[in-house]
Amino acid sequence: MNENASGADRQQEAQLIARAREGDRVALRELVDLHKDRLFAFIWRMTRNHHDAEDICQEAFLKAFASLGTFSTKYRFSTWLFTIGYRVCLNGLRRKRNVTGELDVSALSLAGENGASQSLESEEAGQLKQKVWEAVDRLSIPQRAAVLLFYRHELSCQEIARVLEFPVATVKSHLHRGRGRLREMLESLNEEDLHQFRSLSG
Repeated sequence: MNENASGADRQQEAQLIARAREGDRVALRELVDLHKDRLFAFIWRMTRNHHDAEDICQEAFLKAFASLGTFSTKYRFSTWLFTIGYRVCLNGLRRKRNVTGELDVSALSLAGENGASQSLESEEAGQLKQKVWEAVDRLSIPQRAAVLLFYRHELSCQEIARVLEFPVATVKSHLHRGRGRLREMLESLNEEDLHQFRSLSG
């Protein structure tokens, strides 16, 4: 379920959460199925490691379900889940001391986040995708997270602030600086190209 989910979808999700709080395992599984792909896509792009992303997502869901009683339904469940996932991811990256944002060429993959092969596309589009993602991987961790959440997952600055646990002004600063760094690294790309984050799939 995305951040633009309809009122009916939100009501259905609220019912699942209520059932899950009562220990309904089917409801728990449905919540996982609703959000696992988007969470994995975000975490994989942050870690660039399939195994680490799977472990982080699993831990994030376990932590979320363990503290489900503290969740406020005035917020989106996906935003709350991304907050937990990002915190677990950040702790993992810190443990690995991978906090410089340097590009790990050996770990970079242009396959889809779900492991499927890239769909057929023009050579030009493929080159654009590669250039953009290599540049994104060079951003600092907070900048990378803000850019991914804004362009790929279409979260608002307020929602990103909740996920990253930063003030909104700090999120806007990370987005501004991240876009600036991307423009420096991708001198041949314009702002229209940058907005293709919403449609890129790898």
